[in-house]
Amino acid sequence: MAPPISRSRRVWLAAAALVAGLAPWAMQPRGAPPGEPIGLFTTLPILWNEAPDIAAQLNDPAPPHWARAELTARGAIMPLDALAGTGARAPLDGLRRLVIAQPRPLSPDENVALDAWVRGGGRLLLLADPALTQHSDFAITDPRRPQAVALLSPILTRWGLELTFDESQPFGARTQPGPEAALPYNLAGRWRIAGPPAGGGQCRALADALVVICTVGAGRVVAVADAAVLEPIDPAGERRTALAWLLDALARDR
Repeated sequence: MAPPISRSRRVWLAAAALVAGLAPWAMQPRGAPPGEPIGLFTTLPILWNEAPDIAAQLNDPAPPHWARAELTARGAIMPLDALAGTGARAPLDGLRRLVIAQPRPLSPDENVALDAWVRGGGRLLLLADPALTQHSDFAITDPRRPQAVALLSPILTRWGLELTFDESQPFGARTQPGPEAALPYNLAGRWRIAGPPAGGGQCRALADALVVICTVGAGRVVAVADAAVLEPIDPAGERRTALAWLLDALARDR
């Protein structure tokens, strides 16, 4: 059983969200066309930069993560700290699009909820890195540090996928040509399609198996076996271009 999100991390997420003004309506840029909200479930510092405490967060001079603007241009961001709940309204209710980027391990209830949501017509962009290379100032034991290794075997198995990793590959930033954009990667995994998703669907691999696109029931999953595309430094804009392609692929029907 995957451990529930720690109290300290939950408190940090809630406080940082308040400081950064992360209510969904606050995340919609002025002048942007209104769109359906996009759920975001991640341990990466996308909606706020890393800071030792809330005071430092308030006075952070660094610009926001570039991916925040790319997401909000497509719809208001709905930050999530859980995928399942006990209340009358589940976290995924009302969402049709979801980005999961290097998440913490999912609980059994979250695996069930996510699978049901996708099969019911949800569209998921998943970035699962088997060896995260993004720098963090937080110690390995700090709950605010991004998840080092994606641990998602139960839901991946349910969808007929296996995340493989070649430990002999060298460290270093590279790009993998894709159908519409080059994908930055570093110590990436590769997808193995073990079979069709349980209950119906199919998957196909792209970009040398760095990406898979799956139909799962009535839903769609675009999965990337690395998270380097979301590293915060992007002077040439190649990461933003790659993320735009992945989000566009999520919106298509084939």
